[in-house]
Amino acid sequence: MRRGLVDFLTGRTVDTVEVLHPRPVRRHAAGAEDFASRLKGQVFAEPARRGKYLWLPLTSGDAVLTHLGMSGQFRVQPVGAPDEPHLRVRFRFADGGGEVRFVDQRMFGGLSYSEGGAELPAEIAHIARDPFDPLFDPDEVVAKIRRRRTGLKRALLDQTAVSGIGNIYADETLWRAKLHYARATETLKPVQIKGILGHAHDVMAEALTVGGTSFDALYVNVNGESGYFERGLNVYGQEGSPCPRDGRPIRREPFMNRSSYRCPKCQPVPRQVRW
Repeated sequence: MRRGLVDFLTGRTVDTVEVLHPRPVRRHAAGAEDFASRLKGQVFAEPARRGKYLWLPLTSGDAVLTHLGMSGQFRVQPVGAPDEPHLRVRFRFADGGGEVRFVDQRMFGGLSYSEGGAELPAEIAHIARDPFDPLFDPDEVVAKIRRRRTGLKRALLDQTAVSGIGNIYADETLWRAKLHYARATETLKPVQIKGILGHAHDVMAEALTVGGTSFDALYVNVNGESGYFERGLNVYGQEGSPCPRDGRPIRREPFMNRSSYRCPKCQPVPRQVRW
């Protein structure tokens, strides 16, 4: 999503912002009208991201902070193109060119105006760097994970330790590392955790190359195109299918109100676990 917005948004001046439903701007305490009025005449700099948060810096030093939730999308459309179902916020620009639309069926996502947030919004300062960040420090993350004394997958999903790794990519990472999701973090050697972080980077890099993982029309890029990484998934969503390494049927098990997928042979339950 960030990549798709860079060329279209950077350097453009906002003409009007139309908030079609108040819920997506609920985190902007001053309300929808204030959100829209603050943006009029502002110029966007290059979009940025940390973990699952995306922010749209403004040359004034402020930013629009956004989280897509489960179904949020930014869509780029020509002015006058038919509105998408579930269109919530529309950005139009002074040059009269195409517009940016925030579409969100379930409305768990949201946008807010972050004062002074161009470099990093204060609202997400607690979110850790992710493996693509140039300042990502593997040694620091290793220390954090080993101190957690929790299950390995829980640690990977903890966005204050390392960000950007969600449920799908955690399962794919652990399959590559041949580790069970409940392995106790304190039993892992630093070199093992660094290897896991390397696998996470590789999994997500491969997914980004093909546009992410799109299971339905809720998960598309700014042009409405689907990502194709689901075709390369080894375990996630593959219950009953043979493991690509050893042929054993993949298992689906309940995990934190979601599911975990693993191979019972190459990811066996360890002696010491933390569920």
